[in-house]
Amino acid sequence: MDGIALLTITVLAIFVGFEVVSKVSSTLHTPLMSGANAIHGIILVGAIIVAGQASDPWVLAVALLAVVLATANLVGGFVVTDRMLEMFRGRKRMAPPPGGKPERIEAESKERSR
Repeated sequence: MDGIALLTITVLAIFVGFEVVSKVSSTLHTPLMSGANAIHGIILVGAIIVAGQASDPWVLAVALLAVVLATANLVGGFVVTDRMLEMFRGRKRMAPPPGGKPERIEAESKERSR
């Protein structure tokens, strides 16, 4: 394939990927990110294997660049997944101060019993 065809396929894939991902609801985003993180882990392992078997210096340079980019992608995916999971966790309730609400509730219940 010539360069123009490869560039066209890449641009179309970018547009289709953006449209598909932007339509995903937030409740489905976290499971999809978990699956994507698993795929990125496999890509990272493949890049490490290629870097370990590289015989030419330029192949080694490209493989090391692939390892760095795959690592950044994997870590970024885990960060995004963690932030998404934070959205679904409930807020922690703060304990009332020692002289706060519970005393008022007890005082109100004493007044009602009279």
